[in-house]
Amino acid sequence: MRVMDGILLIDKERGPTSHDVVARVRSETGEWSVGHAGTLDPQATGLLVLCLGRALKLMEFMERHDKEYEAAVRLGRATETDDAEGRVISERDVSGVTREAVEAAATKFVGPIRQRPPAFSAVKVEGRRLYRYARAGEKVDAPERTVRVHAFDLVSFEPPVVRFRVRCAKGTYVRSLARDLGEALGCGGSLEALRRTASGPFRVEQADPAKLLPPDAGIADLPEVRLPDDCAGRFAKGQAVAVDPPGPVARVYGPAGFLGVGVARDGRLQPRKVIL
Repeated sequence: MRVMDGILLIDKERGPTSHDVVARVRSETGEWSVGHAGTLDPQATGLLVLCLGRALKLMEFMERHDKEYEAAVRLGRATETDDAEGRVISERDVSGVTREAVEAAATKFVGPIRQRPPAFSAVKVEGRRLYRYARAGEKVDAPERTVRVHAFDLVSFEPPVVRFRVRCAKGTYVRSLARDLGEALGCGGSLEALRRTASGPFRVEQADPAKLLPPDAGIADLPEVRLPDDCAGRFAKGQAVAVDPPGPVARVYGPAGFLGVGVARDGRLQPRKVIL
């Protein structure tokens, strides 16, 4: 395995895009094959999980991880981007909003919910990104979709800013949560600040751009299969082996170490991604 095959955990600062961070890592390491497992908006900070080299083959399994955030919501102010970067479209008084009302409203956004993406987002409508419509001044109805929010817990109440801990599944927009919370309270709202604190098994406290983690560190939640030498050789060549895995998807190892990801098919273990 090459030196630059693995996972980097970056604590992104406010300002650069996720692509900017990827470009910097490419320049500093000389490894061109770099991608991120879940984007962060430029104004957001926190954990960015980067896959380098052959670890890119595993990115689809890491993108599905739940994320955790610290979010500050400014009540009473709605913007065209649903965050602090956009043009203010309305401002309302929040003096009558109570902590109890905020906590009660937040409970409506836990579980599987229908959510409308922000107008300025990368979601595609008829093959075109929503932000392209928005920048061109074109009105388009952003389709609602089902997302899952595991936790939306109030941490501090200092109006007009309220702070939350959010834990959610892939595809959830915290900007939309901020907007919809404000609408539920009747005063409007937008995201003031956002920090990603966790992604799957990784936490922002682990971020160290000088430390390359092994590729399988990002899929530790998958069950493990250990193959003997003869089966490992066939698996590495892309051949199914007569092993019944402990789940539909599994991490696969041979005597020499990590081989890749396999899937269950007709009582056999079929290679899905081979890492060599």
